[in-house]
Order: sequence, then structure tokens, then C-alpha cells
Amino acid sequence: MARQKGIIKLQGTIGDVSFYKSQDGFLARQKGGVDKERIKNDPAFQRTRENGSEFGRAGKAGRMLRTALRLMVQNASDSKVASRLTKEMLKVVKSDETNVRGARKVNEGDLSLLEGFDFNVNGKLSATLYSQYGITFDRAAGTTSIDFADFIPANTIAFPSGATHMKLLAGVAEIDFVNERFKFTQEESAEMPIDQNVVAGLSLAPGFTAGSQDEVFLVLGIDFMQEVNGDMYPLKNGAYNPLTIIKVDKA
Repeated sequence: MARQKGIIKLQGTIGDVSFYKSQDGFLARQKGGVDKERIKNDPAFQRTRENGSEFGRAGKAGRMLRTALRLMVQNASDSKVASRLTKEMLKVVKSDETNVRGARKVNEGDLSLLEGFDFNVNGKLSATLYSQYGITFDRAAGTTSIDFADFIPANTIAFPSGATHMKLLAGVAEIDFVNERFKFTQEESAEMPIDQNVVAGLSLAPGFTAGSQDEVFLVLGIDFMQEVNGDMYPLKNGAYNPLTIIKVDKA
């Protein structure tokens, strides 16, 4: 892969070279590679087939997680979140110590590896929220709680320029990766001004199915807003909103 330079940028194919535009700019690459049928059947490419199978499984699981959390992710993600999440899911697949290579699965791997994953690298929760919080989780009862002590927004939130207000959001996704099913619930705080006034301790408690047999993901995020003439507007379409997986509970 090569980067195109110069005034004129090409798109299309000339000979064996394809010119195209991507998120990284105008690029060029040469056609080639091994025949598809050979990769599918030649014993020499067994490792390649195994890697491809597990990569596909990781990508599918990442897509399911993003779909389950779509209502939150759509306002707090970067342009490469899909590929970044697939990379982390592949680590989970490779942590499966039960199945043989090529047949390893997300649901049998170490899903706790996803804790701390930021859906938006432009607004990481660890670099935005400095107020302490505690987490309680009860699978049998189907309850969660993220508890914040009193805090001063202007002192404990690294807010982007232009933000005047914010709200905290928490979500729970139950995911059955085998049967491709999910459930999602969300809870959010009231809108609060980013100033020196103390916000009394609060809790966010999205619930889920009591005794759930699925994998459970708990996420925490912040929505930044700007007040204009009494109306609230999302700040820069959520470009700096953080959203992070703070707990994963394996079935």
C-alpha cells in the first residue's frame, strides 16, 4: 500500500494498480496475492484458514457488541472503533483454552480482556472523568449500580471547549454470542451544568434479566452539550463523548 502525493489524486485501476480514497487519504496498491481457491483447499494454507476463521468470529462478535450498545455508541465512537474492537475480540478468541486453533470462540475466552475498552479514542473515560465511583453487580438479582460521591463538575471532569452541560450515562448489554441475541437497557442522569457547584452523590442503576445466562457488559459514558438560548445541543455531534466498558461478567 502506498500513499498518493501530488495535486492530482487518482481513483480507479490502471494496469495492476488500484487507486482509491480511504479514511487515511488517497492510497494505491498493487493487485496480486494467492488464488482464493488455493487458500480454501491447499493444506499449505491450513494456518491461514484457521487465522481467517478466528478473525471472522472476532469481527462478528465485535459487531454484535456494537449493535447491542448502538444507542450509546452512535454518540460516542471514533471512525476506527470497528477495527479496534475486532482486534480486542481476537485477543479474547485466542484466550480460549478449550477449543483447538481455528475453532476457538469468544464466549469461551477471557471476556474480561475487554474491560477498559474505549469506544472513542478521542474521548477516553480515564482522561475525562476524575470523580471516583463504585460498582455493585448482582447477576442473580439482575441489578447493577454505579455510585458517585458528591463531586464538582468543573473540577472533576476534563470537558471539551464549548461544553456547558453534561450528563452521565450507563448501559447494560446481555449478549448470547452463540445464538446471536442481545438485550439492552440504559439509564442516565439529569443534565447538569459544568460549573463549581457541588453535584450531590448519585447512582445509575440499569437493570438486566435476573439470573441471566448470557454475557453481561456494563458501560459508562458522558454526553457533553452546549446551551444556546435555553436549548441544549450535542457538542460537535458527540466527537468528544467518552464511552467505556467498565465491567464484563461472564455467564
